Amino acid sequence: MIRLSGLSLPLDHPPEAIAPAICARLGIDAADLRSWTVFKRGNDARKRTAIMLVYTFDIALNDEATVLARLTGDKDVRPTPDMTYTPPVIAPGDWSGLRPVVVGAGPCGLFAGLILAQMGFRPIILDRGKIVRERTKDTWGLWRKAVLNPDSNVQFGEGGAGTFSDGKLYCRVKDPRFLGRKVLEEFVKAGAPDDILWEAHPHIGTFRLVTMVESMRRSIEALGGEYRWQTRVDEIERDASGLRGLYLSDGSFLEADHIVLAVGHSARPTFEMLHRRGVHIEAKPFSIGVRIEHPQSWVDQARYGKCAGHPDLGAAAYSLAHHAANERTVYSFCMCPGGRVVAAASEPGRVVTNGMSQYSRAEFNANSGLVVGIDPARDYPDGPLAGIEFQRHWESLAYTAGGSNYHAPGQRVGDFLAARASTTLGEVIPSYKPGVTMTDLSACLPAFAIEAIREALPVFGRQISRYDHPDAVMTGVETRTSSPIRITRGKDFQSLNTPRLFPAGEGAGYAGGILSAAIDGIKVAEAVAASLVAAR
Repeated sequence: MIRLSGLSLPLDHPPEAIAPAICARLGIDAADLRSWTVFKRGNDARKRTAIMLVYTFDIALNDEATVLARLTGDKDVRPTPDMTYTPPVIAPGDWSGLRPVVVGAGPCGLFAGLILAQMGFRPIILDRGKIVRERTKDTWGLWRKAVLNPDSNVQFGEGGAGTFSDGKLYCRVKDPRFLGRKVLEEFVKAGAPDDILWEAHPHIGTFRLVTMVESMRRSIEALGGEYRWQTRVDEIERDASGLRGLYLSDGSFLEADHIVLAVGHSARPTFEMLHRRGVHIEAKPFSIGVRIEHPQSWVDQARYGKCAGHPDLGAAAYSLAHHAANERTVYSFCMCPGGRVVAAASEPGRVVTNGMSQYSRAEFNANSGLVVGIDPARDYPDGPLAGIEFQRHWESLAYTAGGSNYHAPGQRVGDFLAARASTTLGEVIPSYKPGVTMTDLSACLPAFAIEAIREALPVFGRQISRYDHPDAVMTGVETRTSSPIRITRGKDFQSLNTPRLFPAGEGAGYAGGILSAAIDGIKVAEAVAASLVAAR
């Protein structure tokens, strides 16, 4: 087959317009076109009065070789690649070594466990949190009753932090082996809607993710994998030759010599333990800021004009960035159309914000992180773990500013720009639960972040109408944009100084978001399998 990319058609084109457009683009007669399927579909809304749907098609022709030869050099026309996933290693039938251990059941750990199970290695998967249904109850306990369970919340438990998010399933990592396609196909098998296979910017939403991770757990267990919930890793045992095993929170010792560390970006006690045990860790950049909310209808109108609400467009998203005069970059992060701002704390006495949406993206507000980039050399130079203390400092101040009851501190944009505390709400009602305390966000953000965001808001208001509306609401603080550390690994995916320890995913500093974390989990699982077979 031939893959044709970048074919644009008007938003309201009839289905019968597709075949003639393909023929015209390829310069063929209608009789030469045998069939076509949609591989991807996105939209181009740069001209709100002429929004286009942009397609990638896989096409069967009578004479594909001639067309490919004639269009040599056309970057949008090429043979359809084989995207079938083939495991590079299969466990020998007589394999009886120590089972590989995966620490963490988020997207990275989930796919590391799944691939190891599919290859026949019967992994043991540990997580400090609970199964997803019980974890959901604990998470709602914070949102509804202001009761935090430090081991079972937005950050910890089955599905990881991605379970309570917009469920975005796209990323910018290079993927020549189409591992992202493997991830999406496994999600569809587990109950995801099949439109995630062809939407250019697919998402799932929280409620659907819950049922999917349950289905994938059952698949792993059917292949011989084993889960152990509410099991925290307290220490690793290592010697000169590498890993010996794990000391667990129940007092037991689990012998293991191949360990995938997929703990997520908020596993601070684990990071501290690894540093104490001498595993190589370095500080890395992340970002700090707020969540900003507008009515979704404002964003739809600004992006789509009169086409707002069109069923083929859905709730509008945005991506913004501004380089401020103080040499800081302000940008939108994890934008959630038709969603809500959620409490994402994982430690007592701290407030953290995040955003999430359901599959329908039908709630009243749009929200996004509005964050400022920071880096170790400039902002937290005091060692590998200094970024964690930086996060804790501002999260604690946010807890105090919100009233010391897990309410988030909030401020209207108009008051923020005028450098005065907010005392009342306006047209925009914040969605964060258990509640928002209107105040002055300068009490819980660095001065450089306040300065940069104040400069950026009017700039963004010129790009998206009403973005800097005085009644738009900001809640703080957003500190978990990515991991504050990197557990550095080599080309073999193993820790630089701890053989057979495989740092993986977002917590180790090698992914950002569900899809990239899942892809990294596949790569690490393959590396573990290769090491297991080589060690026989």
